[in-house]
Amino acid sequence: MITQKLVGLLLVLCISHAVMAQKPLTAIVGAFNAEIQLLEDSLKNRQEHRIKGVRFLTGELRGMPVVLALTGVGKVNAAMTTTLLMTHWQPKQLLFTGIAGGVHQDLSPGDIVIAQSCVHHDFGHLQAEGITLRPTRNPATLIPNPIYIPADTMLLQLAQKVFVSCPYQAVGKNNRMPKVMTGIIATGDVFVNSKPKVDELRNKIKADAIEMEGAAVAQVCWQMQVPCLVLRSISDNANGQAHQDMPNFEKIAAYNSASLVLGILAKL
Repeated sequence: MITQKLVGLLLVLCISHAVMAQKPLTAIVGAFNAEIQLLEDSLKNRQEHRIKGVRFLTGELRGMPVVLALTGVGKVNAAMTTTLLMTHWQPKQLLFTGIAGGVHQDLSPGDIVIAQSCVHHDFGHLQAEGITLRPTRNPATLIPNPIYIPADTMLLQLAQKVFVSCPYQAVGKNNRMPKVMTGIIATGDVFVNSKPKVDELRNKIKADAIEMEGAAVAQVCWQMQVPCLVLRSISDNANGQAHQDMPNFEKIAAYNSASLVLGILAKL
């Protein structure tokens, strides 16, 4: 027998789903736990889903319906998780949050790069003098994708507008507040721990930050025509000290990137 209390609960759930259905769903993904922990902790009306073993969380952040996922590290994992998410939820837009190695000389741990474009730095012809980049192709149409996959203009402009009002964690003994820049994020299936490689990425492809998932997610979104923006906060400078710096700064960097995501959601 259905009790009055149960009827009331069902009515609340129906109203909640109806309200959420009126708002466009935003997808948010990150590569590992630290990158999405702040968002998970802030999620309201949280529900867990499993698709092919991959965990997805739905709920609300800043009053907006979202689906949140941990992609795993690397381009294949990121593309697979993003595709599953797209297929099952058809989000209006996607935000990638996480950490990266700084390539631009003015970047320090805790700083943020808003990607105006993402590029695969390890896709192309590899020769003795280095790699020559080539475009990926849409497997359905065989049409080449841009080598530098552009961010969605509206999301990019929104991030550039709201970043000044977001709360960030300070870095170091001097409590240095992070700076935010717009730039190029390079993606490859390697953790870069080499100053010569940093110089190559900066000189050859004008990269500002380097990581292991962003261009793969951006490519999936480009091919599926879903607006996308990649946000990365610096955990290290991808040089010979990267393996030591990353554990020291990854939590601060992940927090700062997630804070900007929350700021964007509040204005969508």
